[in-house]
Amino acid sequence: MNETMVCVVGNVATQPVYLESAAGPTVRFRLAVTARYLDRGKNVWTDGHTNFFTVWARRSLATNVAASVSVGDPLVVQGRLKVRSEQREGQGWLSADLDAAAIGHDLSRGTSAFRRSSRPEAQPGAAAQPEPTWETTPAGRQETRDEPRTSREPQPGLEPVEVT
Repeated sequence: MNETMVCVVGNVATQPVYLESAAGPTVRFRLAVTARYLDRGKNVWTDGHTNFFTVWARRSLATNVAASVSVGDPLVVQGRLKVRSEQREGQGWLSADLDAAAIGHDLSRGTSAFRRSSRPEAQPGAAAQPEPTWETTPAGRQETRDEPRTSREPQPGLEPVEVT
């Protein structure tokens, strides 16, 4: 699927609006993105054109945005760009929407304190999923905490190479 994925950096222009629907929670807000450039004649930074995007967040991202984002916050938003054209009162309008995949505070302009959101409780009677095995030890060999693997041990499926 060919979609236009973009990453934009800007400031929250409107208070996020939280909506609860049958498809799950949704949040929308406007993001202002202003280009800045150095005016070499005056030797000062100058604001250029401002673009406004309507950012849409869904499911758990929507819940976290509603609890974490307010007007004026500097954000980095990654998502799918959707440009819509429509007719309003005989005039053509274009709007740029971002269907957000990730949203975060821009830490180059301030600090933020991350808090992991709580997971929903397991359903009664549901079997707990086992923890996946992340070990990378060769087949047939058990690694212990007292005996860490060194980089000189052969990797499974790789032949040792002698460097001269």
